[in-house]
Amino acid sequence: MSRRPDTSQDGDPAWQFATPDQVGSELRSAGYLPDERISSVVYLGDRLGKPVLVEGPAGTGKTELAKSVAALTGRRLIRLQCYEGLDEAKALYEWNYSKQLLRIQAERTGHERADWSELQADIFGEEFLLARPLLAAIRAPDPVVLLIDEIDKTDQEFEAMFLELLSDFQLSIPELGRFEARTRPVVLLTSNNTRELTEALKRRCLYLWLDYPTLEHELEIVRLHTPELSEAVARKLVEVVAMVRELDLKKPPSIAESVDWARALLLLGADDIDDRVLADTMSIIVKHRTDLDLVSERVGVRLALSERAAS
Repeated sequence: MSRRPDTSQDGDPAWQFATPDQVGSELRSAGYLPDERISSVVYLGDRLGKPVLVEGPAGTGKTELAKSVAALTGRRLIRLQCYEGLDEAKALYEWNYSKQLLRIQAERTGHERADWSELQADIFGEEFLLARPLLAAIRAPDPVVLLIDEIDKTDQEFEAMFLELLSDFQLSIPELGRFEARTRPVVLLTSNNTRELTEALKRRCLYLWLDYPTLEHELEIVRLHTPELSEAVARKLVEVVAMVRELDLKKPPSIAESVDWARALLLLGADDIDDRVLADTMSIIVKHRTDLDLVSERVGVRLALSERAAS
């Protein structure tokens, strides 16, 4: 029988899960359907106290995994969305310059020859510190889930900033010193594999590769989120999505878009997916003009021929 973790004196759980099976069952209860690999890596990341790097094509459920872990553990999700040009001020912390300036002006109004060293010590205190996601996760009084999303969109120099956090769950601020995590966060990093991440970062993480699900697994996901959709339509939907993903598209449909398509078909009362239904609803799963033409040409024609052969 699984049990919740022991609690230390400061109230921080040493671990969240008793077994990988518990991870799997609780992820399912949170609406995420994992396989054994996912359950095992999440379990080991929790027990070993190591971040988990989740890599794979866009739309395979990497971000949703972090959200589900936060939901099932009852922890607040702190998310750092990475992008090209992201700097330390947006990821770590920055100083409240306007507030610092007001303090300097106030000090000098009362003391014309105020000593700069005293002012400097005064204005670089915690009351002037603006915590961004990474520092917020370290300083959080309660355990959190920290999601560093799409880290591959940053450069290698920016990756180096994460190493202290990933190794020791701490961050250093030159003016204030070292901040150690009050409680151990669960850390997940995601990457769409658009560039190779540094070995230094990978060494500090457990690794999980998420690809598009098998047909049967995706059918289970679709049925979970749209149980009212008939089995026949749901199965044909995932078969069509699989055909679409086999094409050379700019952006293959994600799992979330498969679910959106299922919901749309349910709202439209569709009892089958033929070439006409595909043409009317294709924009839910295909998001580029050239991709629309390619899917119409390859998949739409295939469905039309299949309908004619059946009749």
